[in-house]
Amino acid sequence: MMIPDLDLLLLKSFVAVVDTRSLTAAAKRIGRTQSAVSQQIQKLEYAIGKELFGRDRRRLVLTQNGELLLQYARAILRLNDEAKARLSTPEIKGQVRFGTPDLYAAYLLPSVLANFARAYPRVDIELRCALSVSLHAALAQDELDLALVTGRPSDKGGQFVRREQLVWVAAPDARPEDEEIVPLAMLPPGALYRNLALEALDGTRKWRIVCASESIAGLQAAVFAGLAVSVVARCAVVPGMRILSAAENMPPLPTINLMLHHSANGNLPAVARLADYVVEQIGEEV
Repeated sequence: MMIPDLDLLLLKSFVAVVDTRSLTAAAKRIGRTQSAVSQQIQKLEYAIGKELFGRDRRRLVLTQNGELLLQYARAILRLNDEAKARLSTPEIKGQVRFGTPDLYAAYLLPSVLANFARAYPRVDIELRCALSVSLHAALAQDELDLALVTGRPSDKGGQFVRREQLVWVAAPDARPEDEEIVPLAMLPPGALYRNLALEALDGTRKWRIVCASESIAGLQAAVFAGLAVSVVARCAVVPGMRILSAAENMPPLPTINLMLHHSANGNLPAVARLADYVVEQIGEEV
């Protein structure tokens, strides 16, 4: 069977469905109707002659062929984006001092920053990882040009990027959530993740802090060791973590907004292009 050239629009729909785990959310991301996205997935399956998802379309579990195509689809779309970026604005140059918490740097931005560097080789990015509250202070002191941070109700301005669901996590082979006083691994006082987690627990469960770390690596270590329950964004759930829910007597957690904040230099071409690129790559339509 001779497979025709792969359609970029079909590949974009396929990747959007995988990333959002929902036909509805994928449709919203790419600006199409749910039925149109479903038809595009069917058209792609027909073109390659293989099923990409299991028969239960509500769960959207990739088949082996779906996993294989996903690797190629991401590479094809990345190269397409790079080519468009290089051909449309090849002369952008400069330095961008970019700040973000290490959780987002580790789980949302690696491919974004790598692709940006290939598309704009004359732009140097100086990356700083810190808590959102520290990054706000650095922006105010003109130590950063751009920051991707966790949004707070008291924050003013900023550009909405995406929502992230917060989840409780523990090790697969340990049950710290069963202890009468739940042991917690948390960010330091003042961090929004910590505040929201403790607010959710107050009045429902007794708790104690057994690990406090400014870094996601410290929280992961406590979780992997089975010592504590922690809170992370869903994008940061990795093998070795078990998501907890009401079934484990853990209260629901809210979603948080990821926001981009610019300094007074935010209108410089290199800064503005990186900001636009981040929103293009990981942003969510509202």
